[in-house]
Amino acid sequence: MQYKTEPSEKSTVKITMTFDKAEWDEANQKAYLRTRGRYTVNGFRKGKAPKHVIELNYGKGVFYEDALTDLYNDHFEEIVEKEKDNFTVVGQPQLSVDDISDEGAALTAVVPVKPEVKLGAYKGIKVKKAEYNVKDEQVEAELTRLQERNSRLVDVEGRAAENGDTATIDFSGSVNGEKFAGGTAENYALVLGSGSFIPGFEEQVVGMNVGESKDVNVKFPDDYQAEELKGKDAVFAVTLHKLQHKELPELNDEFIKDAAGAESVEAYRKETREKLEKQAKERGDAETENNLVKAVTDNAEVELPDAMIESEMDNMVRSAEYRLGMQYGGMKLADYLRYMGTDVASFREGYREQATQNVKSRLVVEAIVKAEGLKAEESEIDAKLEELAKAANKTLEEYKKDVTDSQREYIADDLVVNKLFDLLKKENTLEAEAEAPAEEKPAAKKTAKKPAAKKAEDGAEGAEKKPAAKKTTKKTAEKAE
Repeated sequence: MQYKTEPSEKSTVKITMTFDKAEWDEANQKAYLRTRGRYTVNGFRKGKAPKHVIELNYGKGVFYEDALTDLYNDHFEEIVEKEKDNFTVVGQPQLSVDDISDEGAALTAVVPVKPEVKLGAYKGIKVKKAEYNVKDEQVEAELTRLQERNSRLVDVEGRAAENGDTATIDFSGSVNGEKFAGGTAENYALVLGSGSFIPGFEEQVVGMNVGESKDVNVKFPDDYQAEELKGKDAVFAVTLHKLQHKELPELNDEFIKDAAGAESVEAYRKETREKLEKQAKERGDAETENNLVKAVTDNAEVELPDAMIESEMDNMVRSAEYRLGMQYGGMKLADYLRYMGTDVASFREGYREQATQNVKSRLVVEAIVKAEGLKAEESEIDAKLEELAKAANKTLEEYKKDVTDSQREYIADDLVVNKLFDLLKKENTLEAEAEAPAEEKPAAKKTAKKPAAKKAEDGAEGAEKKPAAKKTTKKTAEKAE
């Protein structure tokens, strides 16, 4: 067998394998011996007909496909191994037959390969530094949340429903006099003013008294997820059975000791501020590192093979499916997509842009690591293992017994990534933006959805919102343990 390789378009390599007559004859004979039991020929027991007789009955090339498959399987991986210093295969090849006859055959495999990266500027550039400062209001909000977690619902008497109340209602919705799926419930606990239902619904429950029934007239938003309800006028027959309001415990030292284990309200305020400041720093650092990666990625040039992008998209869909199942009571991706009125193909396609960015970022990061000669020394790996051993109350020798090669490699990768970010932060100018609060920006308001489905949407959308390259110490510890 002879082969040659040549670069092809869009980060692919063309491998052409040529087989002479002797190799081709041998491959056809092997294919005959392996597959002759498939063929029935009059006058012969099944599997006993001679090769030339089967060819007369089924055609001259009856064994060609199996012979080509055998030759590919016998030689492709061997070629890839020989050429590993020249290219790295990153996907399945596209096969084609260039020539086939009694005298031999030629087979071409076009394989996607890891592309070369042309690094742009990754030193001496200006990058936005994200900083989040903790405000007094945020600390007080945490105290209020602690009170709310320990609150109780108390029955309301002698007044009508107000925003903030929990109203227990029956409702039955209809469009043009016909009920629709999901539009009916009994004894549903609705927090008025929460925006859980479509616009206009909760506002009309406000003012109702316990025992009262009324029709609530609303219009489904034009972008509502259920196609058959978009923009439709609907009427909900509503009965208010019970009204409750939230009663918060008094914020004093006794409450704080019982609810949070702190010595006093002021001590808890201090602990809370320290926790929020740590979170704010971690968030700012992560965003700054993402800004660095994006900047150096945008400055680089790389031709991505489709196979790498498609593979990343598959990984992102699997990640979203796993996240849905773990966070939302085993919800299936198919159920989520059906509720959202879309399909797997469209959902997957929505990840293309981010998948492309992810793949390019990883390749650029690898290229910088290689260009700078960054690596983890054995002493550094052992130091990290010793740190993890202390956390597990073990000696280094005891801990290392349970550490696998893959876990050690994971720690080494983490150390290299840390070195990379130390380098990028040192060699570039980080410009702080205007002061920003530490809390997350509020999400864009969405139209009414079932509570579980709304959470699932947030989870699926957030499945891939992670730093492009940074691995945290926590993740390293979990992996090594």
